[in-house]
Amino acid sequence: MSSHLVAPSLLAADFRHLDRAIDLVNTSEADWFHLDVMDGRFVPNISFGQFIIEQIAQGAEKYVDVHLMIEDPGRYIESFARAGANGITVHAEACTHLHRVVQQIKESGAKAGVALNPHTPVSHLENVIEDLDTVLIMTVNPGFGGQKFIYQSIPKLRQTRDLITVHNSRAVIEVDGGIGLQNAQKVLEAGARVLVAGSAVFGADDPAAVISQLKAIDANPVAYV
Repeated sequence: MSSHLVAPSLLAADFRHLDRAIDLVNTSEADWFHLDVMDGRFVPNISFGQFIIEQIAQGAEKYVDVHLMIEDPGRYIESFARAGANGITVHAEACTHLHRVVQQIKESGAKAGVALNPHTPVSHLENVIEDLDTVLIMTVNPGFGGQKFIYQSIPKLRQTRDLITVHNSRAVIEVDGGIGLQNAQKVLEAGARVLVAGSAVFGADDPAAVISQLKAIDANPVAYV
C-alpha cells in the first residue's frame, strides 16, 4: 500500500465541466481534493471562494484540502470550515499572528496547515510546528498554475522533515507546484507525504492513469538524497 497521498488541484480542471472533475477525483486513486483560493492581493490571480468550495464539498467523497492564498486569512476561517473544508492551510507570510490563526483553524474543526513560499525559511514554523497537521511547501511561486518546479525546494523539504522530527510533531509535509511524474520520487524521498498535482493530472489525456502512476511511486524517505 502506498504511504503517500495524491491531491489533484482543481484549479487546473476545466471549470465548464466541474462535475466531471469532481467525479474523476472521487472515482480515481486520489486521496484528497486540493482547492486553491486566491484573492488577487496576496497573489496576482483571483480564483474562487466559499460558494464554489461549498458546491465541490457537497459532491466530494474524499478529504477537502483548502489552501488559502489570501491576505488576513483569519477573517475567513469559520466561513471556509462551514463551506466544507476538512483541512485549511494559511500562508505564514499572510499572518501577523500565525499562532492565533492556527488555533482558529483547530477551533473550527478543520485540520490546520501552514504554507511557506519558496523564499520563506523553515524556521518560521518553529513556534507552531507542534500544533500543525500539515506543512505545505510551495515548490513554485504561488499565484499561477503550470509553473516549473523549483529544485532548490528539495533541501527545504529535508529541513522541514528534520524540524518535524525534532519537535515530535504529527505534521505531514505537502508539496504544491510543478509536481509530476518527473520529480515526485525526489520530493517523496526528501520527506513529502502529500503530492498536489494540477496540470500534470488535468492536462493529461488520461488523468486517472496519471493519478495511479503518482500513487504507485515507491519512495521511502531517506536521510539525504
